[in-house]
Amino acid sequence: PEDGFVSIAIYDMRGGLVKTLVNDVQTSGYRAIKWDGTNHHGQKVSAGLYMYQLKTNDIVQTKKMAFLK
Repeated sequence: PEDGFVSIAIYDMRGGLVKTLVNDVQTSGYRAIKWDGTNHHGQKVSAGLYMYQLKTNDIVQTKKMAFLK
């Protein structure tokens, strides 16, 4: 509902950072983002379970996801 800092990051199941998708101030409104299945070096990651974490000014939310090839 308001402008603010947003961070979206992908982690492996051991908690290691795979890739940061968003790390910037965003205007209010709905957004969609796609992860291309690569790590921060541009290399393809293996299929499996990953976690994503969404951080805003007021919220920190972590959820599991399955990456399928």
